Amino acid sequence: MIDIKVPPVGESITEVTLIKWLKQDGEWVERDEILCELESEKATFELNAEQAGILKHAAKEGDNLNIGDLACSIDDKAERPAELPKQEASPAPKAAPASETKPVTEAKPTEVVSSNPEVKITPVAHNIVADKKLDVSQLHGSGSLGKITKNDVLSSLEKPGTVPGKTLFSREEPRTKMSNLRKTVSRRLVEAKNTTAMLTTFNEVDMGGIMDLRTKYKDAFKEKHGVGLGFMSFFTKAVCIALQEWKSVNAYIDGEEIIYHEYCDISIAVSAPKGLVVPVIRNAESLSMAEIEKAVAALAAKARDNKLSIEEMTGGTFTITNGGVFGSLMSTPIINIPQSAILGMHKIQDRPMAINGQVVIRPMMYLALSYDHRIIDGRESVGFLVRVKELLENPMLLLAAQDPAKMLLEL
Repeated sequence: MIDIKVPPVGESITEVTLIKWLKQDGEWVERDEILCELESEKATFELNAEQAGILKHAAKEGDNLNIGDLACSIDDKAERPAELPKQEASPAPKAAPASETKPVTEAKPTEVVSSNPEVKITPVAHNIVADKKLDVSQLHGSGSLGKITKNDVLSSLEKPGTVPGKTLFSREEPRTKMSNLRKTVSRRLVEAKNTTAMLTTFNEVDMGGIMDLRTKYKDAFKEKHGVGLGFMSFFTKAVCIALQEWKSVNAYIDGEEIIYHEYCDISIAVSAPKGLVVPVIRNAESLSMAEIEKAVAALAAKARDNKLSIEEMTGGTFTITNGGVFGSLMSTPIINIPQSAILGMHKIQDRPMAINGQVVIRPMMYLALSYDHRIIDGRESVGFLVRVKELLENPMLLLAAQDPAKMLLEL
């Protein structure tokens, strides 16, 4: 019998929660198969089978386990069930010859998949949706595995604005247990509000220059580097330049000392399925635009799949958060302690601006810098944000952090 215990996942983490069993009690498992998902206060990780055998659960879903606690055991002396083929007898499938390839156009007559592959809908319901030009994403399926049925569609037509399948005038108040990640987010946000002298300063930036640059070069950029050209690389570059000019914004208080960073580890706030996570781009000041975009894409993908490691979310000297992707026009972000500042990006919106005495419609974005007033003074916070604005409105400055004309004139 092999005992599988909760492994160490970080210096400060002593407890995890068993979120979900992927293999059932008494089920045969192969070596290296994923058995369950565990969640710490910072990330989700998996336990794998160390040997093939019969799985025996030692904990239930939702249980809190300490590091070193027994999660399960595997009876590696048990005989493999006769109905299961031996693992080595099942090599990876090879491509079949054209003459042997089975057609893949057959579909189950009981369901039709919408343009969103995750939404399943019956044929009759699909026809009604197409005829009435309804938005499938707004329908709630009451069928098996959330499948949208004819009655769901008819109910939405009879009672617009209500959720199909939900009891009208319901007064239910369901309760769910907070995950370790959500508890940690809650604790840290309250701690940031209670232990820092937090203040927010605002500005706005004309995004026209960056948008024109992206429109002109985005196809060539993606063809050469294999990644899209987004806004985050421009903001990260601008922030890194400004952080190296305004040192206190890239510092933090440790007891009675101030620790300054000569590097820029930029934390990027990402909304993951199980809550807010903040992975870090290390030494962002040394990366190119393409390298930043690749790092952002890789970390965002890991966040969506709950695959971020503790190391990837540890540290960081400054945070950027983008509420604009959700439609936020303005907000006051909360500092990600022990850092001393955080920059909030927001929705780009066409607004009338007075330029050279003329009213011109420009794509504008509000910026918000929340900072710890104990270490960052008003002059420094406003100076930092104005510098970020200047760099974003003149993207060519990101190349040398200085106006080419001033460089020529040695000003």
